[in-house]
Amino acid sequence: MALLHRPWVLTVFAAISTAILWMSPAAAAELIMFRRDGCAWCEAWDREIGPIYGKTEIGRRAPLRMVDFRRDRPGVVLKRPIIYTPTFVLAEIGREIARIEGYAGDHFFWGMIEALVRQLPAEAATLPPVKP
Repeated sequence: MALLHRPWVLTVFAAISTAILWMSPAAAAELIMFRRDGCAWCEAWDREIGPIYGKTEIGRRAPLRMVDFRRDRPGVVLKRPIIYTPTFVLAEIGREIARIEGYAGDHFFWGMIEALVRQLPAEAATLPPVKP
């Protein structure tokens, strides 16, 4: 009996194909902002960057997810614990790639996040410079 005539083989093949599509770099990267209530630097980021982040190439490449670092579980394997807020963790397929600790203003943020995104697989290397 041929292997492809067995129903379980097609099911396994479909499951593997779906997993590969979900794990593609274009869909797997995210920027996680670890924050806490009352954080003045988080609020500054919200005012200066928050309204435009999702409209940029970087925001589309690494969509933002906000996490309260004291209450929420990020569902990401971190390289080390989160100590400061805000901390921005660039994650790929559930693992930390790199991070930015703190927020020193919009000009610093864009340069630093661009450098982080360039650490993602080859697709990120073709991103144009950020122009907010």
